[in-house]
Amino acid sequence: MNIKYPWITLVACLAGMLDKETQLAIEYLREENKILREKLGPKRFILNKFQKMRLAAKAKALHRNTLGQVATLFSPDTLLRWHREMIARKYDGSANRNPKGGRPRVSQEIIDLILWFKQDNKGWGSRKIHGYLKYLGYKVSRSAVQQVLKDYGYEHDPERRYNTTWNEFIRAHMDVICGTDFFSVELATPRGLVRYFVMFVIELSTRRVKIAGITNQPTAAWTKQIARNLTDYEDGFLKGKRYLIHDRDPVFNKGFQEVIESAGVECIKIPARSPNLNSHAERFVLGIKSECLNRLILTSPRQLEYAVNQYVSYHNKERIHCGIGGLVTPRINRSDGEIYCIERLGGLLKSYHRRAA
Repeated sequence: MNIKYPWITLVACLAGMLDKETQLAIEYLREENKILREKLGPKRFILNKFQKMRLAAKAKALHRNTLGQVATLFSPDTLLRWHREMIARKYDGSANRNPKGGRPRVSQEIIDLILWFKQDNKGWGSRKIHGYLKYLGYKVSRSAVQQVLKDYGYEHDPERRYNTTWNEFIRAHMDVICGTDFFSVELATPRGLVRYFVMFVIELSTRRVKIAGITNQPTAAWTKQIARNLTDYEDGFLKGKRYLIHDRDPVFNKGFQEVIESAGVECIKIPARSPNLNSHAERFVLGIKSECLNRLILTSPRQLEYAVNQYVSYHNKERIHCGIGGLVTPRINRSDGEIYCIERLGGLLKSYHRRAA
């Protein structure tokens, strides 16, 4: 025992007694918290912002090991995370930022234009799209165009490798391709049913149709004359075309093909039993029969010719074609003009339009 400094011994004894009392208090509080947890079960404690701040401030003053022994309701990592978030909120200066500062966002109108140009012209890159936007009066940087293309999954390098799809390849050649075919109609004549054949040609890009001829006996001489009419130098339907698709019907004989090919149009024979390879022509046959001819009883070639020509006029000028998204021959219609109806064949064929100014 230290006789020289008796007060030091007294202080040490008092400190030991206080530490023991504090430890007992801590153990009591821990046990009390455990019982509280057992009573509440697995229910999660939801604290508000101020409660988290109070606990976090107290937890930061303790050592991590001590905190692990004392904390029973929340883990030490949770308490320390709350403390970090409290500091982050204190120094968060986002509310003081200038809302007009920084680079302005790209408007939705410009984004829509960029995507429209890219979807219509997949070979275009950011340089060309930016050039068109600048030409149209829009103020946007090329880097912004690149970022928009990147955000929407497009390659933004203007000269990046571009693979042509089959649909794009065929669409690029449709202006020079036509299809031809026959369909038959039974006329109720005094001599009984007589079969007539209607030959037509359809332009794939526009769906425009030309009736090449109507006959009850499609002979080789007749089809050869049809070929001459289609390849006429001045107003032939195949003027400027390069390919004519047809099936393997004997009507399309060697003489017919020679006349067609002499005009620089190549005849493309589709394989047997594959009408889907001349689908545009097959679709026209379905349309004229289901919408017109199957609803009429025709008794003479003159009636047949009139009905077919009326449907072709309707098809070329008034009928909506889903494949091209509108009319074969576009009309200039006002959005607020009076709506009127055009009827053909006694109302069998109807179309609706707006009157021009």
